[in-house]
Amino acid sequence: MTNEVITLVKDTSLAFTISVLEMFAVAKALASSQTSLIPFVAAGLFYYIFNLIVAVGMEYIEKRMNYYQ
Repeated sequence: MTNEVITLVKDTSLAFTISVLEMFAVAKALASSQTSLIPFVAAGLFYYIFNLIVAVGMEYIEKRMNYYQ
């Protein structure tokens, strides 16, 4: 279940294909206008932190459910 939730979070870039404003698209636009990689680093850190929060939360939920016992 945790892997599926994290995969859904990572697949948000698919929203770009249906014309939804997406974080990495904005980071790409900012990086090209500023000639800097800082927007990509910020977007990457956001994804990492968000996925870490999801993973920790899902691990807690799975332990509370005693799924494997």
